[in-house]
Amino acid sequence: MFHLSPSRLPVLTGVALALLLAAPASAQTIETSAGPLTATVIAEGLDHPWAMGFLPDGRMLVTERSGQLRVVDQNGSVGAPIEGVPEVVARGQGGLLDVALAPDFAESGRIYLSFSEAGEGGQGTAVLSATLSLEGDSGSLSEQNVIFRMNKFTGTDRHYGSRIVIGQDGNLFVTLGERGEAERAQDMADLAGAVVRIAPDGSIPADNPQLEGWAAELWSKGHRNPQGATLRQSDGALFTVEHGARGGDEINMPQAGRNYGWPVITYGVDYSGAPIGEGTEQDGMEQPLHYWDPSISPSGLTFYDADLIEGWQGDLITGGLSGQVMVRLDMDGDTVVGEEPLFEGELGRIRDVRVGPDGAIYALTDAGNGQVIRVAPEGV
Repeated sequence: MFHLSPSRLPVLTGVALALLLAAPASAQTIETSAGPLTATVIAEGLDHPWAMGFLPDGRMLVTERSGQLRVVDQNGSVGAPIEGVPEVVARGQGGLLDVALAPDFAESGRIYLSFSEAGEGGQGTAVLSATLSLEGDSGSLSEQNVIFRMNKFTGTDRHYGSRIVIGQDGNLFVTLGERGEAERAQDMADLAGAVVRIAPDGSIPADNPQLEGWAAELWSKGHRNPQGATLRQSDGALFTVEHGARGGDEINMPQAGRNYGWPVITYGVDYSGAPIGEGTEQDGMEQPLHYWDPSISPSGLTFYDADLIEGWQGDLITGGLSGQVMVRLDMDGDTVVGEEPLFEGELGRIRDVRVGPDGAIYALTDAGNGQVIRVAPEGV
């Protein structure tokens, strides 16, 4: 953190001082359950980065919400925008959102991008499949194909969801917010407020739930705005994290054909303080594995499955936007048995978290001067 001599404070304007105190240090160390961990800024200057994915050579693909896809290396170099990215609606919470690399990326070059797309009625979440050709620190996309788009576009500019997770069978899970229109999460013909499951070409897997009255793409419903999703490699189980209103942020393990309750049940209240729905429980609706009250606005989710940070194997890591925090959730099977906040108020709004090939945890900060931050044991 910055330390200012009292004799220097009077020469700084109020604005300059506020900016200086708000800026994160290039490296910060805290004590944790795993010993000292250091957060080091390895790249900055990104425009509201939203997601990252690791290339086979250890570099990262990073999306910027304003519409750019860039290559970032461990030395802090940020490449020129990759050509061929689709046009996005970069307004409110919309823009270029998640990125996922196909399991055979090293051979095929295939990637998937989620984004807010303009269409009849307004805008909505879509997923693009494309082939990435890298050229130095940049590249281009070819063979672009929109393989999915939600079936009702509206004029709201929030709650797009948009995380992409590739299942062990190669099919894609895509999270979709209810677009700020809560009732859509309980309309089973509407893809909003849901997790959908599609094949890599956008077709419908034959073993989707396909319950009576449910759209064929649906995997689960009753979600508010799931901005984090990850797969547990040991059994292929999907886990998600979603925003509540005031309170009621949730960790869920979405299962086929299940209803997760929003807005009928929730542990949060409306921003006005008014109650939402019918309480916290109802027959036929699932309980979260864990919830936050007050909210941290969780975004990004990953299992820690490396060896660099001892004792955290099998635990979940998520970021917090309004909470400006990284959180470790101590997992015992499917049960959250503990919670450890990390770097609270120190790094800024955490938009995404991933585990790198080196075993470190990487985070993106949601800001006009967004950063890539590496978290690892002190001195490693």
